[in-house]
Amino acid sequence: MASSGRSTPVLYGSTDVHSSLPKSPDHTEDIEDDTQLREESHKLHRGLSARQVQMIAIAGTIGTGLFLGTGRSLAQGGPAAMLICYAVVACVVYITLLLLGEMATQYPVAGSFNAYATRFFSPSYGFALSWNYWFNDAVSLASDLTAAQLVLQFWTTWNPWVVSLLFWVFLVSVNAIHVRAYGELEYWLSFLKVATIIVFIIVGILVNVGVNTSHQYIGSQYWRIPGAPFVGGFGGFANVFVTASFAYGGTESLGITAGETKNPSRNMPRVVKFVFWRILLFYIISILLIGLNVPFDYPGLSNKSTTTSPFTIVFSQAGSTVAASFMNTVILTSVLSGGNHALFAGTRVLHSLASVRPQGQAPRLFSRTTKSGIPVYALLATSSIGVLCFGSSFIGGGELWGWLQNLVGVSNQIAWLSIGIASLRWRKAWVQQERPLDEIKFRATWTWPWGPYFVIVTVIALILIQGWSSIHPFNAVTFVSFYIEIPIMIVMYSGWILIARPGSQSTQTPGHTLNSSSSGADHPTAPSNIPIPSKQWFSTDLVNINTVNLYADEYREEPDDEEENALMQKRTEGKMGWAWKMFYLVA
Repeated sequence: MASSGRSTPVLYGSTDVHSSLPKSPDHTEDIEDDTQLREESHKLHRGLSARQVQMIAIAGTIGTGLFLGTGRSLAQGGPAAMLICYAVVACVVYITLLLLGEMATQYPVAGSFNAYATRFFSPSYGFALSWNYWFNDAVSLASDLTAAQLVLQFWTTWNPWVVSLLFWVFLVSVNAIHVRAYGELEYWLSFLKVATIIVFIIVGILVNVGVNTSHQYIGSQYWRIPGAPFVGGFGGFANVFVTASFAYGGTESLGITAGETKNPSRNMPRVVKFVFWRILLFYIISILLIGLNVPFDYPGLSNKSTTTSPFTIVFSQAGSTVAASFMNTVILTSVLSGGNHALFAGTRVLHSLASVRPQGQAPRLFSRTTKSGIPVYALLATSSIGVLCFGSSFIGGGELWGWLQNLVGVSNQIAWLSIGIASLRWRKAWVQQERPLDEIKFRATWTWPWGPYFVIVTVIALILIQGWSSIHPFNAVTFVSFYIEIPIMIVMYSGWILIARPGSQSTQTPGHTLNSSSSGADHPTAPSNIPIPSKQWFSTDLVNINTVNLYADEYREEPDDEEENALMQKRTEGKMGWAWKMFYLVA
């Protein structure tokens, strides 16, 4: 049963209490209506267009990590270290994005890579990963609210917590309305950021060649000052990796939107193919210009109490206080956009955790949605972590933001690592079960078979080496911000194994529902993933790639999707086809 072009989920791997009731003619209709009502109360809506999804991915990445985090990276590692580290992380993220795009196109479910790790690797690991990523998004919200206080210091130091409170109320209100409200806000805030970065690139070039307050050619002189181009030795260089990971974090969230994206078979590959190249272009050029125009020892660039945006500094060098204020205003809107994105993603992850069947991984309350498809209880729980931002009054805004940045950066890396593991297991299962590769809706052929291995090995190396500056010399608080998530993941993984006892129950693709539009309906004999019962008190729940169900949750085009595809083909093949191709490329 479907409404408004949306498929109704059928609980997969669980028993409906109504199936055991006698269905008399007097009560059958009531039972069906009640079942539909309960299903509707836990459904998300596919209300995001390709235009919005692309901008959501951009908005989640171009934010405080670029506008403020580059100042911290420049001060700690120097211009050369910043450029190299951001380029290395960009390569990792791009490969990761392709791996995620393959799975998200094939299985556009809510929860994205968390769900894929659960389904293809280990339900217990998926549990730990999902809670880790929820905490990542919740802390990201607190980080953005803290960043708002730092940005506000450009104008005034009076009660900076006020702007955080106002932003918090606004973001919760927007996300409580409808997913389209969130998508539209993200679209226009992202459009403003992209336009501003283009202006910054032009201004940065002009400032470098002499159009500045000193009327002097700068060139590469800041790469040759004492201490540059590498600052702080190996520890400073390695430390930039976590700030770069913080900056690029958010690209993986395009998979989070898969469950609410229209026509995912067409739109998800388009998003994957075009979004990251735009981000890569903006990041690398912007970082190069920042390293050329701003010295690493610029006063107030990054310290315990404050962090100054290199973007604002470059506009100030152009000789216009108005332009600098405008740039700072844009940064403030990017903080708002970043918080909006983090709140949305965190809410959906918590909703997905609560929707796991047959055994929920979060309180059932968080799976409930409003009539407009908003998981309001998950929204309130995620937004509550934002109160961490008010700790800046006690330990300094700059230092608190640095700690939060480390936490989020490492969490992003764990997410990328998990995508690599899930992709590796999914690809092996596909080959092992002898499904034809041409049945994969989107396949990045040039990443086969080395792509997942590259991501796994590289990310593990980054996680291990980036905290070197906190080890030598040892700094307990900073060390904790770099590595605390690793033991937490281990404890949560082990704890869920003990609670769920995988050896005594079915682990058949938990956390997923089989949509009526899924091609699994055409494969009633698709293999299930049911392990042999075990009496061991502790046993792993590693998914068997030979039996994991590869058909459940596969998306099959609906009538609305087919109409949209036909309209697009008609437009691109008409007299103005070239114009429509340009439109679809950009929008």
